[in-house]
Amino acid sequence: MTDSQQYIMTLDEGTSSCRTLIIDKKGEIKGRNQIEIRQQYPQGQSSWVEHDPIEIWNSQLTTMIQALNKSKINSNQIAAIGITNQRETTVLWNRETGLPVYNAIVWQDRRTTDYCQTLIKKGWQEKIHKKTGLLIDAFFSATKIKWILDNIPEAKILAQQGKLAFGTIDSWLIYKMTAGINTNEAIHVIDITNASRTMLFNINTKVWDQELLELFEIPESILPKVIPSSGLIGKTYPGMLFKNDVTSIPICAAIGDQQAGLFGQLCLNPGEIKATYGTGCFIMMNIGKKPMLSKHGLLTTIAFQLENQPPVYAIEGSVFIAGAAIQFLRDSWRMLYRSDESLWYADIIDPKDQQRIYFVPAFVGLGAPYWDSTARGAIFGLERATKREHIVKATLESLAYQTYDIIRVMQEDIKRMVKKNLKIKIKVDGGASNNRYVMQFQSDISNTSLIKPKISETTAMGVAYLAGLAINFWKDLNEIKHLYQIEKEYHPIMAEEQVRVLYKGWQEAIKRTRNWTSAIE
Repeated sequence: MTDSQQYIMTLDEGTSSCRTLIIDKKGEIKGRNQIEIRQQYPQGQSSWVEHDPIEIWNSQLTTMIQALNKSKINSNQIAAIGITNQRETTVLWNRETGLPVYNAIVWQDRRTTDYCQTLIKKGWQEKIHKKTGLLIDAFFSATKIKWILDNIPEAKILAQQGKLAFGTIDSWLIYKMTAGINTNEAIHVIDITNASRTMLFNINTKVWDQELLELFEIPESILPKVIPSSGLIGKTYPGMLFKNDVTSIPICAAIGDQQAGLFGQLCLNPGEIKATYGTGCFIMMNIGKKPMLSKHGLLTTIAFQLENQPPVYAIEGSVFIAGAAIQFLRDSWRMLYRSDESLWYADIIDPKDQQRIYFVPAFVGLGAPYWDSTARGAIFGLERATKREHIVKATLESLAYQTYDIIRVMQEDIKRMVKKNLKIKIKVDGGASNNRYVMQFQSDISNTSLIKPKISETTAMGVAYLAGLAINFWKDLNEIKHLYQIEKEYHPIMAEEQVRVLYKGWQEAIKRTRNWTSAIE
């Protein structure tokens, strides 16, 4: 790193968009660009979800170029690149051509649900949980890989020839960024946090698990090398950003998006929790350097690994549909022109209005702590007097209810894992953290204080910190801690009895949703 290299570039490849941010040593964002990516539903329904890997790469590359152009920053001023990505989403490609053999199967995709149920009935649940920290579900990469190998003839042929490569989106972007026109020089790796979300990686031994590879009939030859979250990975090929630009930028960090959010929120000690409200909602707690298992349906996963240090672990609960429920009101039901209008609708309801509407947005099943892949969405409590604003308000409240479902059981795990009494505060980020109504309702229903940082881009900041640490851009974690500033705190104000009644209603709505699904099968 030279004195002229004043910035870290972060690539944030999410479920709905590709983004690039350019961050300086003060932790301030000096450039950014974002492009939405198409959601593809090949069966005409939301249970099959795909992305075009080539579109992801082209969009991500475009955002890098545009972020530099708009900020008038030169490529040779970038000290390092860090990558954070939507996890579990699966890409398989031809090593020789660098072209995918099929679309990327997105983490939300449910096409392998029946196969997962078969594995559970055969008794694999406990063994897979102990090995990977995960529960058997279509959410994870292993069954997506198997589906492609079983259904795309080209994939199986290339695998037999040793020409097939698998990766999550971090793997795919690193491969494309290091390949150029010569795929022989491309780097095929996966960050350890993304590896821990495949349902193939043993979080105890920290290697690909041979028994699981045999179970899913996945050849080890297609798997990437597992690397730490922070450290020199490789360099971009010259001319990647601009035709005559010979700059080759070090790639120094890769990490799954939720783990990046945990690091960006500086949840560096056991017992510290963050909640990210995006397309889904992901609640994660640092549990230290031992991979302990939750007893309440939460996942154990690798949180991050610094270079030459052991990995840090976390437990996590996932809400599959959070911000996506607001998008549903906007795009499918046309109740909103813009997502941010939802706060206005929640505010116009008279505080004396006694209607209690519950919206369970289980469009692709229920995540933790229920893990019910067969559940589907439902609305309860409709009356003749129900208006649009009641539905919008109930949708916002569903984010908080689902999140508290996880926080409630996480609090039980804290007592066993951390072994000390903690006054829990939750650090929040993501789109809905900007919604005052959601945050206050979340604080109330959870009886927990929330902390919202001044810079809400915690996912991008997390991977920036990891890339910067790898090259001494920031000398240590203490220097990074001084960059963290709080914008707002929320504290519970709702009466305990009202909280009890409201949450009891939510639990009944969940129960009836699951019972209805079972009844019609």
